[in-house]
Amino acid sequence: MFSMYAEIIRIRFLTMLAYRVNYYSGIIVYSINIGAYYFLWNAIYGGQPSMGGLTSQQMVTYVAISWMARAFYFNNIDREMALDIKEGKVAIEMIRPYSYLTVKLMQGFGEGLFRLLFFSVPGMLLVSFIFPIQYPDSAATWSWYLFSLLMSFVINTQINLITGLLTFFFYNNEGIMRAKRVIVDLFSGLILPISFYPEWAQEILKYLPFQAISYLPGMIFTGAMKGEEIYSALLVQSTWVILLLLPAWMMWRYARKSVVIQGG
Repeated sequence: MFSMYAEIIRIRFLTMLAYRVNYYSGIIVYSINIGAYYFLWNAIYGGQPSMGGLTSQQMVTYVAISWMARAFYFNNIDREMALDIKEGKVAIEMIRPYSYLTVKLMQGFGEGLFRLLFFSVPGMLLVSFIFPIQYPDSAATWSWYLFSLLMSFVINTQINLITGLLTFFFYNNEGIMRAKRVIVDLFSGLILPISFYPEWAQEILKYLPFQAISYLPGMIFTGAMKGEEIYSALLVQSTWVILLLLPAWMMWRYARKSVVIQGG
């Protein structure tokens, strides 16, 4: 079974490789985004040593690593699932000897690996020549960050799986998918670090999974979190990985019993 899922990852990676030129141009676009945020945050800091628990140097690093990390954890699995359901392909997937949700997770991971190697890594190298990025100076920090990044991918993909499964019940959830993307980018800390939100908003976001996608890995990478704070952040991510399994499994189980194919 493991070899089958490994092959699914490999096939998705090779599929993405066929369109790698699109990602080279995407590196330039992301670099422009980072540049815009760089000048924006420099103006906001206005010479102040720190804001929201981040120095200006850490903020530049946070912005760069958060956008490049997004290339790894981002995927369109929810849209692929919606298309499978609308076209009736999911009926065939249900009778195949594997878990449909696990296959989608593996496909997303294959896509993420491609983006990491051909987008995030070269993108960070390019940005490093333009902006003052501060990389972690210890192997332990790198290890915790990479582990945290892996969990951010799993959490984001689980949210996508849940969103995709809603197609079984709403038949057309395009609006939900669009709203989900905006909510994730806004509340994950990608656009604005969670520590910059009002205290009442921070308290609410502590009980939501979005901070575990971008904010926590970014804070680990910048060094704004150390020691026990890192362990607490990883515990939060691990907890959400487990908690999000339940709604996805329950929705899939119910969907299998009440599926209505719209096409195919």
